[in-house]
Amino acid sequence: MIKNRRSFIVGIKSTSLLPKEKFFLLKYKPWGVILFSRNIHSLSQTRKLTNNIRSIFKDKKYPILIDEEGGRVSRLKKIQDNRIFTGNFFGKIYSKDKKKFINNYKIFTDQISFILNKIGININTVPVLDLKRKTTSNIIGDRSFSSNPKIVSDIGNYCISNFKKNNIGTVIKHIPGHGLATSDSHLSTPIVKKSLNYLKKNDFIPFKNKQSFFAMTAHIVYKKIDKKYTATHSKKMISLIRNHIKFKNILISDDLSMKSLKFSIEENTIKSFKAGCNIVLHCNGKLKEMIKVAENSPIINTFIIKKTSEFYKILS
Repeated sequence: MIKNRRSFIVGIKSTSLLPKEKFFLLKYKPWGVILFSRNIHSLSQTRKLTNNIRSIFKDKKYPILIDEEGGRVSRLKKIQDNRIFTGNFFGKIYSKDKKKFINNYKIFTDQISFILNKIGININTVPVLDLKRKTTSNIIGDRSFSSNPKIVSDIGNYCISNFKKNNIGTVIKHIPGHGLATSDSHLSTPIVKKSLNYLKKNDFIPFKNKQSFFAMTAHIVYKKIDKKYTATHSKKMISLIRNHIKFKNILISDDLSMKSLKFSIEENTIKSFKAGCNIVLHCNGKLKEMIKVAENSPIINTFIIKKTSEFYKILS
């Protein structure tokens, strides 16, 4: 059932599947679908949408993703208002009173999990494990838990564990760290000039030893490691992600339509796979671009099949 899918994830345009989108899903068989605010109007409507997507694949556990961090990145706002619950909000509680954090964060993650299970979403692209600095781009900003690697790492562990207990997979991001970027990778290519030794002692730390089934790459150039390519397109950086950070599960690119990536959609897709990404992500729902991503994405390999099967085991 899983075997014939292709190694990409796509977004769709609206609150229900368009006929041309249904045809696309049937023809190209993406590994997963990601939903955004534009797709979510109510509990019943979203459940109907996810049921319709899964009926195409005849798979009750088919991966459907969402970004529900809380704070600014909240796709459930028409169902539940999570705007005050930023990463920074929880990081401050953790710093002052760990026991209070554990209780409050469990309530927060349980509430989100309850809604996600109700509407048929089984992967949340959290936690954000990027370290916050004074110079950190606002695209991360208060999404970060802290500037302290240990605090970020600890909260990340609670996040992954809490969601897993509630039958929700997680995606650690933006590996190997977006916190040193001073610009928004949606709009341009951030360049980080810190040494590999510095990164190993700081930004890489929150991503180490994480029991998440998935990770999402950063569209950032780490100049001292690879002068030419962003982490998503860099064999050197992905080698570090695998061999130093030791992330051994499914590695997903960030959105291929972001302007940090300077090539065509086709080339962005091909270069991501050549560098070592397992799955690519395309979010904007533009069908012409989706077809280009699909046609340049391979059928999933035995590694992805194995890891997807392991993920399926946590689902109720």
